[in-house]
Amino acid sequence: MSTLDIRDVHKSYGRTETLKGIDISLAHGEFLVLLGPSGCGKSTLLNIIAGLAEPTSGDVLIDGRSVVGMHPKNRDISMVFQSYALYPNLTVRRNIGFGLEMRKVPAAEREKAVLEAAKLLQIEALLDRKPAQLSGGQRQRVAIGRALVRKPRLFLFDEPLSNLDAKLRLETRTELKRLHQMLNTTIVYVTHDQVEAMTLATRIAVMRDGRIEQLGTPKEIYDRPATRYVAGFVGAPPMNMLDAVAKGGRLVLADADTSLPLPVAFQASVGDGQAVTVGMRPEALHVADSTSGSTLGTTAEVIELTGPEIVATLRLGGAAGQRIVACLPPRTPIGEGDPCRLAVDPDTIHLFDPESGRSLERVEAAP
Repeated sequence: MSTLDIRDVHKSYGRTETLKGIDISLAHGEFLVLLGPSGCGKSTLLNIIAGLAEPTSGDVLIDGRSVVGMHPKNRDISMVFQSYALYPNLTVRRNIGFGLEMRKVPAAEREKAVLEAAKLLQIEALLDRKPAQLSGGQRQRVAIGRALVRKPRLFLFDEPLSNLDAKLRLETRTELKRLHQMLNTTIVYVTHDQVEAMTLATRIAVMRDGRIEQLGTPKEIYDRPATRYVAGFVGAPPMNMLDAVAKGGRLVLADADTSLPLPVAFQASVGDGQAVTVGMRPEALHVADSTSGSTLGTTAEVIELTGPEIVATLRLGGAAGQRIVACLPPRTPIGEGDPCRLAVDPDTIHLFDPESGRSLERVEAAP
């Protein structure tokens, strides 16, 4: 069993506070992704868990035991770095087994562990090569193998895929998912890539300016973002954000001379005349037909065919209207400058407070 508890962790460098009270509890086997932009504090938090930095205040417990002040080698963790950190003069075999060698593990036991890790990562044929003879994806697998042979209580990953090209990132991401399912080990993973976070995590901690904006499952983060920041950060393309005012049970969009019904779920929390920010996922919009209810009149400005879909940037109303992005089927007959009516399902709308950025309270109907 391997659990992790982070309790009110703060970290300051002089007068600069980089972590401002982090609280997270992980059960055994969870895959936590720390997600956020550069400078939000995610790598600092990972280094504190690893023992490469100490918190200014707060506590970190692994399996219920505080590890603050404990040397990294005594924490029973393994860390995979962004830069691979392989020894260029050693073979893959020795790179994977180096940590065991330093701990005086017998040669036969060490060789068995190396072979097991290599087989799991499908790199048995590479054991006698040196890092210079490997591709980026192969080097990253060797770095992961070096962590695996330790059989630690906790795995830490610091943006391990950011040096790989798009195809290798996809392949290695799939391997990491498979490994977690097989090993059922607790993992903390740092990334700025929301696709990695959504596909790998059992829970995501979205970080901003040293704080956690929201902690939840990928589905919770995507379907019920707690703040406008989370809604805009998670999702590709990002969620559309439109200024509006609630009037007479409708959402009147600014500069568009159009309105949408106020969703039933928000009718108890939004007052008449209240300014709101309307959030709509691009994939929740589609070209209106004769059966569509709520629609928006738009003009297409930019059409981008990605292959599986068209990403259309459109403008609401006239030249001064707000822009909106929609993900449409690839054979949609639409060109730049064409008028287009978009249908909106009111149940997919999100509402945020324009000042605080917090999601407005949603009251779901009884089943």
